[in-house]
Amino acid sequence: MTKAGLKTSISDISKTCEWLSNMKQNDKPYKCEYCGSSYVKEKTLFAHMCEKKRRALQKDEKRVRYGFYAFGRFYKLSAGNKKEKTYEDFCSSPYYNAFVKFGSFLSNVKPLYPERYIDYVVTSGVKLDHWCRDEMYEKYVLQFILKEDVTTALERSVKTMMEWAADNEPAAWNHYFNYISLNRAVYQIKDGKISPWLILNCKSGKEMLSNFNDEQLNMVYHVINPSHWAMRFKKLPNDVQLVKDVAKESNL
Repeated sequence: MTKAGLKTSISDISKTCEWLSNMKQNDKPYKCEYCGSSYVKEKTLFAHMCEKKRRALQKDEKRVRYGFYAFGRFYKLSAGNKKEKTYEDFCSSPYYNAFVKFGSFLSNVKPLYPERYIDYVVTSGVKLDHWCRDEMYEKYVLQFILKEDVTTALERSVKTMMEWAADNEPAAWNHYFNYISLNRAVYQIKDGKISPWLILNCKSGKEMLSNFNDEQLNMVYHVINPSHWAMRFKKLPNDVQLVKDVAKESNL
């Protein structure tokens, strides 16, 4: 075979392979835009669920939104990344699942001021895998509760009491300290939902504490810490009077 004939033969083989490839693609006209897999039937493509497609469809889930927000804050605060991370960046990240797991933790715990907590863990130097630990959140809550101003504490406490009343109709919100389950009260104090600012400055709040058993008192002692609050109240007498006035007007 001459050189010219050989070139013609190779060209013909190449064209044949290209034709066969096109025919194969035409046999499967429905292609996944995320992973590139092709299917013969449209319904098969519709049922197909690759990892990239799954992540794209999860975009509006609360846990994923939390994870994406934390992902962006991590790169901005820790890595000094000035360019905003896109959701596509998030989906392609090897840390996607870890951040979504953290997002699930936030959804379940319902932390005080989620954005603040996210910045707290991001700048803490703690590994991402440890962000979901209860002790991490408890440390954040304690630091926040012991330093927050009286107005923020009062607003959050009253909101929590109103939510309790809504779940326990026809109970009135100002009966919270009288009728709430003591175990539930313990966890709401630990989680910072009810502040010592209010508990320690109204009659019904102190009566509730007197009904706690030793185990329950031990669980909230680091929050109710008498020496800390005695000093805080002494320094801020006007704030204490504000709480007492609110408690009196609300029949607490």
